Amino acid sequence: MRSAVPFVIHIQREGGLTMTVSKTTKTAPGLRLAKRVWRSFAEAGIFAPAQVSLEHQHLAQRYVVRGVEAGGAVAAIGHYVTFAGADGEPLRYLHPLDAVGVNGVHAVVVAPTLARVEVFRSGHTYQVLISRHSVGEVRNGRRPSIETEVLFKGLDGYLNLELWGRDKARAGSVLPQFYTPGGELMEVPCAFESAMLGAAKGACCTGCRHSHYLVDGNSAARREDGRPSAVLPVTVPCVQEALR
Repeated sequence: MRSAVPFVIHIQREGGLTMTVSKTTKTAPGLRLAKRVWRSFAEAGIFAPAQVSLEHQHLAQRYVVRGVEAGGAVAAIGHYVTFAGADGEPLRYLHPLDAVGVNGVHAVVVAPTLARVEVFRSGHTYQVLISRHSVGEVRNGRRPSIETEVLFKGLDGYLNLELWGRDKARAGSVLPQFYTPGGELMEVPCAFESAMLGAAKGACCTGCRHSHYLVDGNSAARREDGRPSAVLPVTVPCVQEALR
């Protein structure tokens, strides 16, 4: 079966930045990595599927976006995928997942809109993709598309700390620095800084068995019908603003 071909729009924004908006009826892939990188993941036992999918809730009669927080690291490389709300807020996962071994899947999350944060680490060098995925408009009873916005893409970021080793205590509190091809500093959007910190920590977590950003769904608020709410945002202040 052939995967759906996305419809892509490039929107020029102020400051020369470009936001990519795409639509697909199947799944939205993550970072484009070379085949040798995926072979390295397989050899290291790291499994972090970045795809999000469109799913239908029959009782609620609505469509949602589904994602899986997953990944981990060994000393040489790491790959981690986590999810946040539309504006970067933490979400409670639907339920945890028990992987076979370590550095695999950790938890499932569903919501009308998900922001995905994907981090690939090779030594001290990081690749990052932050994208927002939402359910498109339903027209004529047809299955909607997944609308995707690329919010931040950082290539070849560098952090001179061994967060998987001697500097492990600082994991979750520092981020790699990213630059434009012209050498200008790129800042991760403030609203997604906490999610990025969690994903970067996950990409340095050797033998990972737990989520680094999604919140335990067992403590989710109860709905009026007594059933647990699948998604409940949690507000976390921006680290950059807190330091001002």
